[in-house]
Amino acid sequence: MSAAEIAAGLLILISAFLSMAAGIGIVRFPDVLTRLHAATKPQVLGLATVLLAIVLQVPTWGVLSTAVLVLTFQLLTQPMTAHMIGRAAYRSDHVRFDLLIEDDLGDDIAQHEQPRA
Repeated sequence: MSAAEIAAGLLILISAFLSMAAGIGIVRFPDVLTRLHAATKPQVLGLATVLLAIVLQVPTWGVLSTAVLVLTFQLLTQPMTAHMIGRAAYRSDHVRFDLLIEDDLGDDIAQHEQPRA
């Protein structure tokens, strides 16, 4: 076994742990917003470690460019998707408001719903 194979194996184990943590967080957390946090953060890091393991195993420019593209699209779409799902859950009252520390969205909605003079 080479050092690249050992490193790739460790990266895949780290990715598996992160994906497992995300799955446990989705099941265990109490509301939509915390579940979204559990679904997006570890999954993106897990994907990054798997892609790094793939690049270590097959170090070609084609694999590297594909891995960079996949990670870039994930980093661009995951936060936006979680944000939009969180806003939709907030507006449809699927959020536990007692768990919110600060409710900026509620303040913005209340401000824009007031009649303009």
